[in-house]
Amino acid sequence: MEMEWCVSMPKIELHAHLNGSIRDSTLLELAKELGEKGTIVFSEVEHVLSKNDRSLVEVFKLFDLIHNVTTDHKTVTRITKEVIEDFAADNVVYLELRTTPKRNDSKGMSKRSYLEAVLEGIKSVDSVEVDFSHNTNVDASSHSHAVDNICNGYERKKIYVRLLLSIDRRVTAEAAMETVELALEMRDFGVVGIDLSGNPVIGQWLTYLPALEYAKNQGLPVTLHCGEVPNPDEIHAMLDFLPMRIGHACCFEEEEWKFLKQLKIPVEICLTSNIRTETITSLDVHHFADLYKSNHPLVLCTDDAGVFSTSLSAEYALASSAFGLGKREMFELAQKAIEIIFACDRVKRELKEMFAKAASDLDL
Repeated sequence: MEMEWCVSMPKIELHAHLNGSIRDSTLLELAKELGEKGTIVFSEVEHVLSKNDRSLVEVFKLFDLIHNVTTDHKTVTRITKEVIEDFAADNVVYLELRTTPKRNDSKGMSKRSYLEAVLEGIKSVDSVEVDFSHNTNVDASSHSHAVDNICNGYERKKIYVRLLLSIDRRVTAEAAMETVELALEMRDFGVVGIDLSGNPVIGQWLTYLPALEYAKNQGLPVTLHCGEVPNPDEIHAMLDFLPMRIGHACCFEEEEWKFLKQLKIPVEICLTSNIRTETITSLDVHHFADLYKSNHPLVLCTDDAGVFSTSLSAEYALASSAFGLGKREMFELAQKAIEIIFACDRVKRELKEMFAKAASDLDL
């Protein structure tokens, strides 16, 4: 019953990696194709694909597999379409998808054409109405199928989708700047911000700082994967940068918590991911509880819904059982996230109207 209720309420997802949200069934199908071509040894990944409780080693094996299958435009478009459909089916009404623009010369894929394949996936969704740009001309021309919002007498479901372009910590300062430039070029097509992500033990903060400062100066909001491993100097430097949001914040010390709370930088919390990746030992000691009690701005997210076998509803149900949140508290937690999205005021206003209607429908 609790899970059903979590599904029934509208939700906002702000930390979802596109390729990590791939369906198990799609990944299995694509892996079989690679196995038949001899690109991978299918038997080495088959058992990992068939289970939900994956170990940390198996999780990283899946990430490697995903990297191998998302190398052509058609696959990227398909995954994007399916991921949006899955979030919409889970009653997510606003979704910020983050992805690292990839280049693959052997498939004729540039960073820009990769992003265009993602946009094609967004446009090809027809099970729900998708609002993917603040540019009304783009919306009108790309969503002729969604002009009439009434289908068989019922109002169609609607999901707002926006994109964050990720800078991978493995790349050079020049490549990081390329990603920011691409984000600025694609602002009219739903790109609303920049993310810094990747292996937290690789790379130096100062490498990406020029690109991130440029993004901020151009009015592009920035979110950072911050504190995934103990690194006080980097955590302090990241907080000094004053990002619009940070993700995870698992390895903060007392001084860093104090600084974060003072700055009121919102935190993207990914409970299942933190436990599966062993960055947090158990929910009993998870920082969600302290931040929530402190009324610090935060939002529950999935991180990699496919890889970690979760959904946003499952994250709310987990928070409810672990931290004693009732229905009203969960609804208010989701609703408060409207204030920290990267989309424009028009979207915030419409989301507030959606939540007001849902509160009435759910008798809250």
